[in-house]
Amino acid sequence: MLLLALVMGAGAAAPAAAQTGAEAVAGSARPPELLDALPQGRLLGGGRLRVFGFQVYDARLWAGPGFRVDSFASQALALELSYLRAFEGQAIAERSITEMRRAAPVSDDLADQWSAALRRVLPDVKKGDRIMGVHRPGVGAAFWLNGKPLGEIRDAEFGRRFFGIWLAPGTSEPGLRNALIAGAGP
Repeated sequence: MLLLALVMGAGAAAPAAAQTGAEAVAGSARPPELLDALPQGRLLGGGRLRVFGFQVYDARLWAGPGFRVDSFASQALALELSYLRAFEGQAIAERSITEMRRAAPVSDDLADQWSAALRRVLPDVKKGDRIMGVHRPGVGAAFWLNGKPLGEIRDAEFGRRFFGIWLAPGTSEPGLRNALIAGAGP
């Protein structure tokens, strides 16, 4: 499950829940980094990830006009995670690779490359920190922490697979996916 190991420890399995509504998408003001990264971005939806009652993060999805979830991998979008507890960047990177591998096979060499790239750009986070990832179709992904650039991973397949953690039909968190895409077209 999405980031479950971060909350419960490696190997744990438990139900998770996404919460939608005003609580999960509170603060719908446009983050400043969107002005450059996704100037026409609008908020499509948001939700809260909870695991065994632990609040993990609030997520919000931003995309341009005409966004279609069935072709998310070919469109620019921004996923914003506002953390409700602290996590080590290395643990976030490892869980991201696990989720990408859950969706489809990833060779060990490629997983190692992507893991190293994620560890390079993803810092440890504390409660209240906000990471935004921007999908750049055909290029990869760029990341910000609290509005400050962290770096980018220039690999189009990485970008598709990383954002698929939340947006692909086979995500481990379909309730959160539905909340994120609530304002999108089919």
